[in-house]
Amino acid sequence: MGRRYRGTGRQRRSNCPIACTLDLVGDRWSLLIVRDLLLGKTRFDEFLASEEGIATNILSSRLKGLENLGFVVRKGDDRDGRRVQYSLTRSGKSLGKLVRGIADWGLRNLPQTTLAPGGGK
Repeated sequence: MGRRYRGTGRQRRSNCPIACTLDLVGDRWSLLIVRDLLLGKTRFDEFLASEEGIATNILSSRLKGLENLGFVVRKGDDRDGRRVQYSLTRSGKSLGKLVRGIADWGLRNLPQTTLAPGGGK
């Protein structure tokens, strides 16, 4: 142990791949933001509009964290210079398998769960 995650300042609890993954994206919001990015959302206000109701300070913090981890890229919006857009990096896109696996498990095991519109991607 004693190893730190690249760019986070956080230390690993163990070398278990499940624990390490949860350390990075296992909070209440990060995978929901990744879900929204996979579904085509790119702007801060679009993430805020998700039905889970994330607070602006938490959204800002999680987007910065995902950016620091190399999962998300932030760039100026070509159409409106006052805004920014977020997109997934290759590493961030690879989280799609994890998000889909969680969604599939939920659909099979949690009554009354449904995919969001466009969630079958």
